Amino acid sequence: MPADPTAPEGAAEAPVAALSDEEIFASHQGGKLSISSTVPLASKRDLSIAYTPGVAQVSRAIAANPELAKTLTWAQRLVVVVSDGTAVLGLGNIGASASLPVMEGKSALFKAFGDLDSIPLVLNTTDVDEIVETLVRLRPSFGAVNLEDVSAPRCFELEEKLIDALDCPVMHDDQHGTAVVVLAALTGAAKVTSRELTGLRVVVSGAGAAGIAVAEILLTAGIDDVVLLDSRGVINRDRADIAADPASKKAQLAARSNPRGVAGGPGEALLGADVFIGVSSSRLDEEHLKLMNHSAIVFALSNPDPEVLPEVASKYAAVVATGRSDFPNQINNVLAFPGIFRGALDAGARRITPAMKLAAARAIADLAEDDLSADYIVPSPLDPRVAPAVSAAVAAAVVEAE
Repeated sequence: MPADPTAPEGAAEAPVAALSDEEIFASHQGGKLSISSTVPLASKRDLSIAYTPGVAQVSRAIAANPELAKTLTWAQRLVVVVSDGTAVLGLGNIGASASLPVMEGKSALFKAFGDLDSIPLVLNTTDVDEIVETLVRLRPSFGAVNLEDVSAPRCFELEEKLIDALDCPVMHDDQHGTAVVVLAALTGAAKVTSRELTGLRVVVSGAGAAGIAVAEILLTAGIDDVVLLDSRGVINRDRADIAADPASKKAQLAARSNPRGVAGGPGEALLGADVFIGVSSSRLDEEHLKLMNHSAIVFALSNPDPEVLPEVASKYAAVVATGRSDFPNQINNVLAFPGIFRGALDAGARRITPAMKLAAARAIADLAEDDLSADYIVPSPLDPRVAPAVSAAVAAAVVEAE
């Protein structure tokens, strides 16, 4: 794990020094990934075992019993990071090739934090059915699919179709990794502000991939009063565009959320709210912060520019979090996805379920509990305890469900 083993658990990290273009581009020369052999290849005997003629015996065995591929190849431990380049970071639809450096980085994180092999697959198509067909044909080569940077609402359809088509774990990390870490952080923030998690009034700004997933996991965790905002205002079942498309994700959420029937915009949504969670590019007006309850919780997670700067949010909020490493309380997906996939693969799970996501969030929150403060509601992304704790919790949830 890339962490200082001598640093005390829960210790604050030094801010990241300014980065130069020279440093960044030098580190990406030739890409960030390589393949290395796990067996010696220094003699003819080594070659005969690893390749021909010895390898033929292994291939015959797998042909006779395909289950042996899980132990005699790397496929069962290989995560493919799949993107069509349509929603990359804050850059938008930049295409498959331009997305590859991001996907290489994601694969490197899988290895560093989850000890899982991973390769990026960027596809020159945005057609959902073509992507599904491609991955179905490649299925013998991998053990799990991490969807990354696919635009909404296509990402919802793509994930659902892949889950149906493949007999292995599939997760869109922009949705569910974000949601898991937000729930973990909110668990800590509720304790810091002496609130019950399930009694919180929460406003989620942004109804794309992350916003919808965050709202769904909060509802699953028992938080009933969740109000979702999109570019047109509060999502409720009476809004004309929502009522006109009852099959949409927004309509499905409208039926489960907003129990007080709030209508209007950010001002109406934030009046008396305990929590603001921003996962959109919109800005949060300081005047709206004044409408929130005392000791509010503000998660301004847009990158690189938060919906509201921490120094402004801190005037009104007791706990402030962002997605950036240069502010306290970084809400970072790397706390979740390596352990979730590792636990799912360790347990032989065919699906990543809501129960597994809740278990991951609890495991992350538990690691911060002994050192909780307004500036420490989740562990550091570099905390070496995180991935093992998450993977163990996820694997246990799989066993419990069987």
